[in-house]
Amino acid sequence: MQEIWTTIRSEFADIPDLSTLTRITLRLGLASILGGILGYERELKAKSAGIRTHMLVAVGAALFVIGPLQSGMPLSDMSRILQGIVQGIGFLGAGAIIVRASQHQIEGLTTAANIWATAGIGVVAGLGLEATAVLATFIVLVILAAIPFVIPSTDKVRTDRHGPDN
Repeated sequence: MQEIWTTIRSEFADIPDLSTLTRITLRLGLASILGGILGYERELKAKSAGIRTHMLVAVGAALFVIGPLQSGMPLSDMSRILQGIVQGIGFLGAGAIIVRASQHQIEGLTTAANIWATAGIGVVAGLGLEATAVLATFIVLVILAAIPFVIPSTDKVRTDRHGPDN
């Protein structure tokens, strides 16, 4: 019985102390909150990828960074992990894009780009660069919220120029 208990304890030894637990909780929690903020903006605009999707993307990206770091992977070898995250998120973003060929419209590009940025924010949070993650979230929110008021939508211009039937 002692051997079983020792094996179970060793399997859960990846969080050896309160400091490590606090660090992991902070990084994953921050990734979740920042992803949720970006997802909330998309949800307010009734887009397909909302709060939960963005939170999961940010937490998942953070986990893909935290795990290897905890396992002792050198930061210099992290490029392979980051390439995989970027590539995987590309597939998820592609799922958010809808092409309406008959109407000459493409929908979901901003949501796809937002999912991609959310993954980047999750990676940065997972690396422990919390201030950078918060700043990036603020910048993405400004882009999503302010730019539509400053620059007219190209979709409207494109539809007006070519007409709905062309």
